[in-house]
Formats: sequence, structure tokens, C-alpha cells
Amino acid sequence: MSNIIQAFMNIAKNYQEEISNVTDGNNRANNMGEGLEKYITNVFANTQNIQDENLRLETLSKIYSYQGNKNNPPDLMLKNSDAIEIKKLESKNSAIALNSSYPKVKLYADSPMIIRACKTCESWTEKDMLYAIGYTQKTTLKSLWLVYGDCFCADKETYERIKNTISEGINTIANVEFTETKELGKVKKVDPLGITDLRIRGMWHIDNPNKIFSYIYTYDETAKFQCITLLKKEKYDTLPDADKEAIEALTNDKISVKDVKIKNPNNPVQLIDVKLLVFKV
Repeated sequence: MSNIIQAFMNIAKNYQEEISNVTDGNNRANNMGEGLEKYITNVFANTQNIQDENLRLETLSKIYSYQGNKNNPPDLMLKNSDAIEIKKLESKNSAIALNSSYPKVKLYADSPMIIRACKTCESWTEKDMLYAIGYTQKTTLKSLWLVYGDCFCADKETYERIKNTISEGINTIANVEFTETKELGKVKKVDPLGITDLRIRGMWHIDNPNKIFSYIYTYDETAKFQCITLLKKEKYDTLPDADKEAIEALTNDKISVKDVKIKNPNNPVQLIDVKLLVFKV
């Protein structure tokens, strides 16, 4: 079973700056967004250097239980482990567009936002949400944050309260016809002819980790590439001892492993213990 430590070490051992040249078997990924997705897929499965497409696909099937896309989230689900959402940025400090999906600490199997194939791909009820946020310049991957939702997202009740209040308010508008929807609301037959509908969608954004966590990590403008991984200490402690021992035994000056404290997303005056893993070249 793959995990965040293995992925971090694969990134460090197989450092590849040009993500437009990430290989997918014998093919090339020409699209930058697709290139980042394939890069993330490969580093968790350790398939960066597998050229045999059949072998690569067989390996991926052992690591992942589900692969989605922008219309069918999440982007990836590790078997018996995390859900992964991949975001590509073209500015190192730009906000992250989450579109109709609010920030998540966990992904739940009963969520109306995921399809049946995702719900039934394995036996599961909830998964920790991991965000992979890559900043690219043209064809170059400049930085990558691997950060769990519980390090910067509030509990779902915070977002659902706003979402539900808006939806309930929309539904109180008089003399219009509403229909069932997964969005904030959908109004049918707005005009006298009954030929115009109105879809009301949420467009969620969240700040860039470079801004959110600037008090524990400063983006290095001189680095060619930097990978910053952040997870709660309690999550880190659940990972295999062999993986923890391997990364903590590294003497590579390009890698650092630190214990730090961050603000509790639900109560910023409280601090929580986290592990900060950094690979920088």
C-alpha cells in the first residue's frame, strides 16, 4: 500500500523538472494539467521509470482503487488509504479554485458529489483528503505542495452551514419553480414563456499554501524545485515504521524533516503538531 512518505521519497529519488515530458508508458503527456496528474499518479505508484505500459497499468491497479477527473472527483484514491485532489497553478501565490466543491478534510462515500463507480470501487466509508498543488512555469514544475485537508480546511459543518443557508434562502423566493439539484439551486421557467432556467452554482476558492503556511515555510525563490509535504503528527505516526525510519535516516542536505506546529483550522488560537517534509534543489 502506498503512502505520502513513499511518494515524497519517490519525488526526491526521481527528481524530474520537466513535467510536460513525464512519460505514460511510451507516450508523452503534452498537456500540462494532464502532465501534472500523470506525475502525481506515478510518484505514488513508483511507476516513473516503467516503460512497459502493461506492467505500469498492472502496478497502478494494485495501488489505486479509483481514478477520476475534473467532472468526477476525486482525481485519485489510494486503496485502503487517502483520496487525492490535484490542482495546477500558473502563479506561485494564486488562490486555488475548488469550483463547486468546498475545501475538504475527508471524502465520504455517501457524498452526492461523487459517482457510483467511486462509491463502489472498494469497501470504504471515509478517506483522508490529500491536496497535491503544483505550480508550473511553462513546461517546468517549480513547486509541489502535498498537504492534507485537515491541516488547512475547517470541518465540513463550517462550509455546509453557508451552503445550506444560501440554498434555503434561494428556495424562499416567491412565484418561481425550483427543481432538485446538487448545486446551490436551480430555478425553472423564470420567464412567462417558461423557456429560461437559472442554475446557481458555488465557486469556492482557498488561499495558496505558500500564503497559508508562510509562518512555517518561506518559498525559496532561488530553488529550481521544492516539494513541501505537510501532515498531522497523528497521521504520520500511523504510517509504516519502515517508511518513517527510512526518511528520518536520510542525511541528504536537500531533504529536511521537521516537527512544527500550525494553527488549528477550526480554532486558530490552538496549535496542532505536524510533520514538515521538504525536498529542495
